[in-house]
Amino acid sequence: MLKAKELWTPLSTILRRRALLLTARCFLSDHSISTPRIYSSYSNARNSRCFFSSSKNHFLGNSLKFSGKNFCSESSKKVNATCWNCNAHPQQSPFLVCESCRAIQPVDQSIDYFQIFWLEKKYEIKDENLEGKYKDWQKKLHPDLVHSKSQKEREFAAEQSARIIDAYRTLSNPRLRAIYILKLEGVDVNEEETITEPQLLAEIMEIREAVEEAPNTEALTDIQSQMREKLQYWSDSFANAFQSHKFEEAITCIRRMTYYDRVNEEIVKRL
Repeated sequence: MLKAKELWTPLSTILRRRALLLTARCFLSDHSISTPRIYSSYSNARNSRCFFSSSKNHFLGNSLKFSGKNFCSESSKKVNATCWNCNAHPQQSPFLVCESCRAIQPVDQSIDYFQIFWLEKKYEIKDENLEGKYKDWQKKLHPDLVHSKSQKEREFAAEQSARIIDAYRTLSNPRLRAIYILKLEGVDVNEEETITEPQLLAEIMEIREAVEEAPNTEALTDIQSQMREKLQYWSDSFANAFQSHKFEEAITCIRRMTYYDRVNEEIVKRL
């Protein structure tokens, strides 16, 4: 039966509204879309990532800042199902180059840097032959190798090569690797945020003065050795904090690594 207030509404309008409502219900039921959750603190980042799921695909959303809040959104592109050039199916993962026709594939942002180098997504990287894997990729993806190919493939090569370079640079540097792996967990790090801890600031000032007043290369090398020890200490501290999901402590470790890295850069300039 129609409700009393519906008697004043044309029948065609009522039927159209009900049809739209029925369509919406069917769409939500078929796609099982969960409502994005909001979080305002990085300490909750791990538990607040959103999954948009369907019967065929699962997409992981990354957090985006919006009006002072962090929202979840689907950001990764769909993985290439077949080669754009010959339609062959991938024979290996990640699918950056077609094994059948050797065509370089477009960049797939859903493939993270760890996957590119066939690494487990963890902070510690030891004896993984990262440089060797990087060189192997460049032998396949470098733009000079496809200079006679189509403009489309040359663009793919330039993009893939640049991404391989950034991936290698990021994973081979403990500080950059720490920032990146936190980003994969939905935690953004502001390296420019200043530290107000008096003891640390005094230490940094003292180290900088020592660098400026170093009388020779030997003195600079000695300071550089000390910086490497400090970087290793805070790198190990980050690994422990990250493994325990203590993201606040992990960010503190990164900020200290940043200070010591900058001192090391000054030393390199003077050597």
